[in-house]
Amino acid sequence: MTETIRAPERIGLVGLGQMGAPMARNLARAGFGLAVADASAEAVRRLAADIPCETPADLKSLGAACRVVITMLPDGATVRRVALGAGEDCLAAGLARGSVVIDMSSSSPTGTRELGKALEARGITLLDAPVSGGVRKAVDGTLSIMAGGDPATIEAVRPVLEAMGKNVFATGPLGAGHAMKALNNYVSAAGFAAAAEAVLAGARFGIEPETIVTILNASTGRNNSTENKFPQFVLPRTFDAGFTVGLMVKDLRIALEVAQATKMPAPLAEVCLAEWAAAERELGGAADHTAALKHWERLAGSELPRKERG
Repeated sequence: MTETIRAPERIGLVGLGQMGAPMARNLARAGFGLAVADASAEAVRRLAADIPCETPADLKSLGAACRVVITMLPDGATVRRVALGAGEDCLAAGLARGSVVIDMSSSSPTGTRELGKALEARGITLLDAPVSGGVRKAVDGTLSIMAGGDPATIEAVRPVLEAMGKNVFATGPLGAGHAMKALNNYVSAAGFAAAAEAVLAGARFGIEPETIVTILNASTGRNNSTENKFPQFVLPRTFDAGFTVGLMVKDLRIALEVAQATKMPAPLAEVCLAEWAAAERELGGAADHTAALKHWERLAGSELPRKERG
């Protein structure tokens, strides 16, 4: 596809969870038409009561109604089932040749390339365009979007992506977006773990946790966790950033997959994954990822005091 997709073109969106629903709202706010679907009928009903959108009876019908369909789903296996399915009800059964599927989920890059080949055989182009920024940036439309795939197709759908994100990066060939997202989340997970250990060690030494975070943020140790997660979700112990421990562990496994596929030793990533996997076992995969602090508190044998969120 080289023709630029602009509002009021109808866009399909499958997956109306914590990220997908606000992304749909931003597409509607930008003037795009919408056809939506989700495994939860309640999620579809709730969105349809909030914004104008079509709710096709099945995935085949949704595909037939749109030239561009976005998937925002838990993992690549779910994306493949929605796109290709085991029977007639799948996007590919309805999509016309020349259509585009944009997978904005956090999927395996190798699986993405396999799905791309299968869709290409049907005349359908796949892009991977995962996001970073969490629920807050999904709501205000300032996500960072890492797009992989055919450059001309990325440019054609750029207005669609820019309705949901502030920064849209053409990352490289198909799968590069998913690889970049996993690598980003690895660095994020490592930063959180380092901050947790530093704050707990400093607190045990007698330094106030808020003082530690303030000094880190005025110094070279600052990172996204010290600047955002600790002040907003960790020190107040609300643990409600909107991204789960299970998803973090999934992305860490994908990051290791990328390293292993390139024969790149990644000993720090292996340790990082082991600790986050331990946090998942202790807390459950549905726990907010900022609650992983409790894993490091268990290792330390002490707990940070709660500070009211300012």
